[in-house]
Amino acid sequence: MHFLPEALDSYVVEHTEKEPELLQQLSRETYQKILQPRMLSGPYQGRILSMLSKLINPKSILEIGTYTGYSALCLAEGLQKDGELHTIDINEELEDFQRKYFDQSAYGKQIHQHIGDATQIITDLNQKFDLVFIDADKPNYSTYFELVIDKMTTGGVLLSDNVLWSGKVIEQVNEDDISTKALIEYNQLLVNDPRVETVLLPIRDGLTISRVL
Repeated sequence: MHFLPEALDSYVVEHTEKEPELLQQLSRETYQKILQPRMLSGPYQGRILSMLSKLINPKSILEIGTYTGYSALCLAEGLQKDGELHTIDINEELEDFQRKYFDQSAYGKQIHQHIGDATQIITDLNQKFDLVFIDADKPNYSTYFELVIDKMTTGGVLLSDNVLWSGKVIEQVNEDDISTKALIEYNQLLVNDPRVETVLLPIRDGLTISRVL
């Protein structure tokens, strides 16, 4: 979803750092071979993720929702030299696709893939994270938040994607629209929870930045 007129949005993109060649290749192959390519972060949001990660310079990153690995590679650009990124996805069919691009990058040895139920995998991870990115199944956003908040360092940053959900969060919600209901509850949780301070940005489909207090 775009919140700016097309011409102005194009101007914004044109005056933003361009995506690396490897990510261009990953994007092309995703659109050629993988179902639901709209799930890809895309070049503009990818550069935002990269910039935020570079500003934070995390030693440890957790990503919930890998898809084809685009956002993981963007986030990895800000990792400390001895840092690591753990990324979780339920779809085992994409594991080899992800690994191919991870290993072509400068961060292959720093990226650890986890396949399965994210709620269980998060519980089993015994470490602290400086940066967490949630971009998975929307009904579980609040659950993921509760699972990761105590695993984050003080001053750590939580990024949450798709929080405007094509504008559905301010529209009349259908009874069977579980995802929209869940995101409305999640957005309310973030703005009211005393453990974080939150800014919701109208970038693409909505990106929330929450800082752990």
